[in-house]
Amino acid sequence: MRQAGQDAPEDDDGPATGARSEQRRQTRERRRLRALALALVSIVLLGAVPLFFGIRTLSRDPVFDNLDQLNVPAWAAAKTDDDVSGSRWCLLDCRLRERTVTSQKSPAETTKVYEDALREDGWRPWKVSRCPEQETKGSYTCWRRDELTLDLWVREPTCVPPPVDGEPAIVPSPEESAAATECAGSLVSVKVRNAIDDERTRPQPTTDPSLTGEDPFPTVSGDPLSDLTPSPS
Repeated sequence: MRQAGQDAPEDDDGPATGARSEQRRQTRERRRLRALALALVSIVLLGAVPLFFGIRTLSRDPVFDNLDQLNVPAWAAAKTDDDVSGSRWCLLDCRLRERTVTSQKSPAETTKVYEDALREDGWRPWKVSRCPEQETKGSYTCWRRDELTLDLWVREPTCVPPPVDGEPAIVPSPEESAAATECAGSLVSVKVRNAIDDERTRPQPTTDPSLTGEDPFPTVSGDPLSDLTPSPS
């Protein structure tokens, strides 16, 4: 027994035990922080990949992807420029996709490969009035597939380039060889619209007199009072 007034013996292992406990606590805390960081990185990566492809899908119109897959040779699509306007969901204006392609061969050869590629891709010729809406040079044809309409225009390239930055256009060389080099190949324009937004899919007005009736305001030529005879006074 310990006599009264006698102090208890000191525990020599006390400070060492406390240090080890603190070290274990710090180790557990570091492991927890590492696990939390790994979980956060995983969540960010798993969310970033779908987000990336989602933004890419929204920014890239699938119609252009479909046009990219047309089975045309490389010389028929040497240079491609795309332009898009309107809303994909037809908010206010429906989407209009326009593509301009530079071909290295003649309009006749280019027209054939593009028409064959469109048929192979499921497009069908569309015989409709206002195709084209005004007289144009070259080959102009219209096509339909599902809910889309497509205008294909193939013609010779423009020999004189347009003005650049306000400078006048360059006058072509009078030499025939130089002109032939500048005007080689052909230009292809592709215009794709939603069928519901294409006015040519709607009933067209007619000018048949049997359907419209007589003109309520006929055109009067000459002086309508010239044949009137004055009454005697």
